[in-house]
Amino acid sequence: MKIAFVGKGGSGKTTLSSLFIRHLAAAQAPVIAVDADINQHLGAALGLDEAESAGLPAMGAQLPLIKDYLRGTNPRIASAETMIKTTPPGEGSRLLRVDEDNPVYDACARTVPLDDDAAVRLMATGPFTDSDLGVACYHSKVGAVELCLNHLVDGPGEYVVVDMTAGSDSFASGMFTRFDMTFLIAEPTRKGVSVYRQYKEYARDFGIGLKVVGNKVHGADDLDFLRAEVGDDLLTTVGHSDWVRAMEKGRPPRFELLEEANRQALRTLRETADGAYEERDWQRYTRQMVHFHLKNAESWGNAKTGADLAAQVDPAFVLDERLLAAPQPA
Repeated sequence: MKIAFVGKGGSGKTTLSSLFIRHLAAAQAPVIAVDADINQHLGAALGLDEAESAGLPAMGAQLPLIKDYLRGTNPRIASAETMIKTTPPGEGSRLLRVDEDNPVYDACARTVPLDDDAAVRLMATGPFTDSDLGVACYHSKVGAVELCLNHLVDGPGEYVVVDMTAGSDSFASGMFTRFDMTFLIAEPTRKGVSVYRQYKEYARDFGIGLKVVGNKVHGADDLDFLRAEVGDDLLTTVGHSDWVRAMEKGRPPRFELLEEANRQALRTLRETADGAYEERDWQRYTRQMVHFHLKNAESWGNAKTGADLAAQVDPAFVLDERLLAAPQPA
């Protein structure tokens, strides 16, 4: 399952995504965690110190390697240089699986140990550097994430959890359609629910699975406010957590000591994500991938690469978990 955590800055989306990742890992589920926020905090939330977080490899810096590997023997892609962030896979493309080793993970992922034998693979877009200032935008940094998601095929019981950029910036590309379930973290305030309204409106025509998780909910009045503002989209709420306070100080207790009410909220998130599996529509997923690729090709991709990127689309190809059993191209 591909799962996104979104919300306004300061809503707690990174904290909630890290708790959910810990919850999955504690159950020994295969998990890939992706920090796709320009403010790179997921590593720290998973227990890395400042130096370890800063030392995570930036996916954007490995884009040539990623493109070369994913291109495989796809005859529709003339060169890795003609691939853009929305390039879809086709016959001959290499695909990524959650629970495997491959050159992309070798270059971009690091294993983060958690309690007991639990661990997750963590990947990060990488922060802005001095060389980016004035010449690059945030969305160019997350292009590697979108390209990997386009080529990732996953099955039941496998999880890719992405901590997305704050606010509604996700809609500047097609990446918001890459998920089986999107959890929007909202505080019980007018600003807290404003991003929800934007997301709901943008996602309306794309069949996006969207549920709201109320965060920093401290009483009946907060709960009533969220119910009035988001209605049936409110899935669960999270209140004060001494465990989270300790984690934010760099001294997290064992995860099993997280408050029971908050553990129940995490169980609800997993049950909801797993329930979305029955609604998977790989045909629609592939159509949306192609839709955004053609839009990008026409608006800027063809001019940038000097190639007809529409020709990269393989009309007979559908990304499907049955491909999990297929051999990779040489």
